[in-house]
Amino acid sequence: MKILVTGGCGFIGSNFIRHILKKYPEYVIVNIDALTYAGNTENLRDIKGSKRYRFVHGRIEDTSLVADMLGNVDYIVNFAAETHVDRSIHNPHPFLATNILGTHALLEAVRSILRTRTVPIKKFVHISTDEVYGALGSKGKFTEKTMLAPNSPYSASKASADLLIRAYYETYKLPVVIIRPSNNYGYYQFPEKFIPLMITNLLLNKSIPVYGKGENVRDWCFVEDTCAAIDSVMHNGKAGEIYNAGGNCEVKNIELAKSILKIMGKSDTRLATESEKYIKFVKDRPGHDYRYALDNSKIKRKLKWSPTGKIEKGLEMTIKWYKDNEWWWKPLKERLSAESRGFWER
Repeated sequence: MKILVTGGCGFIGSNFIRHILKKYPEYVIVNIDALTYAGNTENLRDIKGSKRYRFVHGRIEDTSLVADMLGNVDYIVNFAAETHVDRSIHNPHPFLATNILGTHALLEAVRSILRTRTVPIKKFVHISTDEVYGALGSKGKFTEKTMLAPNSPYSASKASADLLIRAYYETYKLPVVIIRPSNNYGYYQFPEKFIPLMITNLLLNKSIPVYGKGENVRDWCFVEDTCAAIDSVMHNGKAGEIYNAGGNCEVKNIELAKSILKIMGKSDTRLATESEKYIKFVKDRPGHDYRYALDNSKIKRKLKWSPTGKIEKGLEMTIKWYKDNEWWWKPLKERLSAESRGFWER
């Protein structure tokens, strides 16, 4: 089997490639990545010399390049995207270009190649996000039938891509399927994102920024669980369907920050709260969604997938990884500091 992965040098994409190569000894992967600021070939340093892995530097908007890669591919998994909410508020254009026009170009390349292939592509898996649903109140969860109501340029661009994919299934019968994960954390996550930002700041003995009062709630999923969900959708998901993949782990941002402080030994018992020393509350961002939570009933029932880990264990593993891999995150951290943009949370 041969898989074309787009955006595979990013956080979830690189973990997925490693997951597939480890689990399926007969599989081969071609990875196309534009290597924008969050794409990093060092994320896959350990498999660089593998005969089962090939990296191609390029953009999904380049339909001729993508078409060249599609000749004998069995599966396509599209991670290629701009993903950071704060960056989308600052400058929406790259999000529209990659997430909408890039997805359209990729769909057109697939549609074109299917006219000439005698053996059809088995599945085109598109990685979406829970943020396309908008915000929840204090109760309930998003299901796959929840109306799309994005509240940021990022989530609007991802919702637009989802609608394009639906249209290409209905109109052209492309074998597309969408998976919408919740917030992910784990190894190789770019240090501007909330959890690695906190970890790396604390490793440098710096304070950690938290929006507003830290009351916003997120559903967290360890990246290895998400990779297993994408694997299940790729092999067994039904074309034209959407699958939520949440972590079943809702945590307020402030409580998550306190948990990381505790694990890292930064809680100061002499102070009334950790916030007096390490937590820095900052002005809330525009349109900040209060809560996300995904209903996993469909993927659990249809594909037998459920998240396996508890966040305490996942955080311990993630913190240990960042402690052991300063070579990876310190140069990125220095670059972010030089930019001084203050993009703090997904």
